[in-house]
Amino acid sequence: MTQDQAEARTEAQLSDGNLWLHFTRSADWIGEHPSVPVLDHGEGCYVWDDQGNRYLDGLSALFCAQLGYGRQELVDAATAQMAKLPFATNWGYAHQPAIDLAGALAERFPGDLDHFFFVNSGSEAVESAMKLAIQYHQMRGETRTKFVSRNYAYHGTTFGALGLTGLPGLRKMFEPLRPGHFHAPNTNEYRCMVGQACPPCDLSCARSMEQMIIAEGPDQIAAIFVEPVQNAGGCFTPPEGYLEEVRRICDTYGILMVSDEVICAFGRLGYWTGAEAFGYLPDILTFAKGVTSAYQPLGGLAFRSHIKDVLARDETSMYLHGSTWGGHPVAAAVALANIEVFEKEDILGNVQRNGAWFGEQLQDLYDRHEIIGDVRGTGYFWALELVKDRQHKIGFDDEETERLLRGFLSSRMIELGLICRADDRDEPVIQLSPPLIAGRAELGEILRILDQVLGEATEKMEA
Repeated sequence: MTQDQAEARTEAQLSDGNLWLHFTRSADWIGEHPSVPVLDHGEGCYVWDDQGNRYLDGLSALFCAQLGYGRQELVDAATAQMAKLPFATNWGYAHQPAIDLAGALAERFPGDLDHFFFVNSGSEAVESAMKLAIQYHQMRGETRTKFVSRNYAYHGTTFGALGLTGLPGLRKMFEPLRPGHFHAPNTNEYRCMVGQACPPCDLSCARSMEQMIIAEGPDQIAAIFVEPVQNAGGCFTPPEGYLEEVRRICDTYGILMVSDEVICAFGRLGYWTGAEAFGYLPDILTFAKGVTSAYQPLGGLAFRSHIKDVLARDETSMYLHGSTWGGHPVAAAVALANIEVFEKEDILGNVQRNGAWFGEQLQDLYDRHEIIGDVRGTGYFWALELVKDRQHKIGFDDEETERLLRGFLSSRMIELGLICRADDRDEPVIQLSPPLIAGRAELGEILRILDQVLGEATEKMEA
């Protein structure tokens, strides 16, 4: 079979819908000429498609390819573990890679977040945290089955996690969901959700959360879920004092605080955890994605000693949860190799040295392009919110958003060799999350492409 024949066969199989893509419009790949790239290989911060086109991965795949592509150390770790012990469960047994990984994470996570339960994905980690919170309260003699998260938050796609997710468009198709989910205002200082003049933030968003809890009954609430930096809507950073106020609310009413760090942990903000970046200590911390730099599927949760003490209070007690593949030895071995590379190459330091500079350069784009209404983020996790009228914060309507994001921006950035997210989960944003190995050369390439595309977008929307 020639290369042309192989490419035609691949295109035909994709367009026939043999492979069904995640969160991707069917029109993008089902039909005579699919428009989605078929990725073939990667190296460093770049990936190539089956046509030989190169793209700078400005989204780290989905916020997870921390070390980029082609890391032989991680391949070697997986190969060696597969040869030695390709599979063992953590259900009634243990294996050394999972034991070593739990110990390595305990050394690096803040406070007494010393106890780890491994699963396979971020959604599973969130589900596990929900079950852990309910069981913790039940074993202490309290029936607390309700949860508070935030509007426009994304916490996963499985049914429990979807209940926490505060994006109506993702929930509506599957309602009614599990009852007992409440969504408080988010920390969007650009478009304050409680009617205040932000910034500066007066923490009305946190007080609204507390009022919601009081109205529902504090003794009914098992946990509050927050992300250190909110993903959906475009990198909402917490106002000063906000996370400390959520911690106070939890302590006041006996509610567990869960820090959902599926995106933010493992260097995305320049620290092992977002909790460390912002100086708070949750009771439970969920993670996935960057724990293996996406070279293997692995997720998990860390929890503090007071939860461990309740779960292990007598000889027959246990955490009533588990999965066949959770803490897979190959995934755990890759995670250990990932941590080793992080420290050998000072990955956290690279983000800390360059993240603020990247933010300053994005602010320069703001100064040059009126279509940018707001720049927000930290570390290697940034977003540009796009507006029709910056002075009055007037956004684009649905038709304009469709024309701007999907009719132009997404395809144009791909044409110019940049993968990033142009999304409208809340307001239209361009989201940037480059591999943590990226230096100023790669960050500068992102900026140059954005500069060109934003100028073209302005002309197109004005026309």
